[in-house]
Amino acid sequence: MSSLLNEREDMTEEEKALFLHDLKEVCGQYFETEGAYSADIARTPNGFSVCVLFNAVRVKKFRKPR
Repeated sequence: MSSLLNEREDMTEEEKALFLHDLKEVCGQYFETEGAYSADIARTPNGFSVCVLFNAVRVKKFRKPR
């Protein structure tokens, strides 16, 4: 678990955009996506709740790595 000194209450809009950019690359491996991604990050008693929304037009075929 991270140190309390490193914890923050929120992400800046720039950090959130970088997070969504990275996530879009990963999601692209599993889904054919369309449109914008959005994220809602909220503080909870146990840390954070992260909800990411995007539209997918299909699920890609993928296999378990050997």
